[in-house]
Amino acid sequence: MPPLPDDAKQAGNLRGIFWMLGATLTFVFMHAAIRHIAHEVDPIEIAFFRNFFGLLFLAPVFLRYGLTPLRTSQFRLHFWRAAINLVNMITFYIGLRLTPLAEATALNFTAPLFATVLATVLLGEKIRLRRTLALALGFAGAIVILRPGFAGLNPGALFVIFSAVLWGGIMVMIKIIGRTESSLTITLWVLILMTAMSFPPALFVWQWPTPLQFGWLTFIAVIGTIGQLMLAQALKEAEATAILPVDFFRLIWAAATGYFAFGEVPDIFTWTGGAMIFGSATYIAYRERKLHKQRESG
Repeated sequence: MPPLPDDAKQAGNLRGIFWMLGATLTFVFMHAAIRHIAHEVDPIEIAFFRNFFGLLFLAPVFLRYGLTPLRTSQFRLHFWRAAINLVNMITFYIGLRLTPLAEATALNFTAPLFATVLATVLLGEKIRLRRTLALALGFAGAIVILRPGFAGLNPGALFVIFSAVLWGGIMVMIKIIGRTESSLTITLWVLILMTAMSFPPALFVWQWPTPLQFGWLTFIAVIGTIGQLMLAQALKEAEATAILPVDFFRLIWAAATGYFAFGEVPDIFTWTGGAMIFGSATYIAYRERKLHKQRESG
């Protein structure tokens, strides 16, 4: 496929930036809703409704394509990806319940760093000096936020970090599955399996949501799905290196939402550490993209 003219590329990047801005805002609203409702509904039950409603949202796909999108040669990987993703979702929801919104968002930026480390270990991908230094900067940013030994360590932050490790592993698994499977197949299987997996443990903590709680749970599922669609459209319209810097707006939206919704004021350590982590992850993505282009042209 021939490269796009500069004007078309710039127009696509501009559209992608707007889609990415929308995605960052919807994800923060979803996380704020989870932080609010998690004090009333168990995170395991929230995870079930998030997956179940997300599956209902995509159900019309079967009316159009039948069962064709479910054809797969990687069911075992889909299964393990869903199992790990469910643990990731529940631990992140617990972390959100216990951690200020901006701090949880900043720590969540570490997921691509863990993905880089895991890709090096599991896939044998090479990591050179500049990316190693970027990783060191990112993990130092996490230490700045956590401040072990200088402040009471928030257990919620540890849940967020653990979920970021799991999400890093999931990113590697998606990379492997994506070699042979479409994004639609990957999305449908993870929703089907996570709905099935989350239902039995949800029964142990089950409480029928009140109408208001049911509204919040529906909101979480719908806005989360919209955010995923916006993110996919942003990646489709624009180059990844053009839209990745926009992801930092998640921290800005989280700080504003946390202040107005929960009275939370992020400290200088959250902003400094978040910037360090985000800068590290963005640089690593930029270097990977640049090396990928070099391999394609070479």
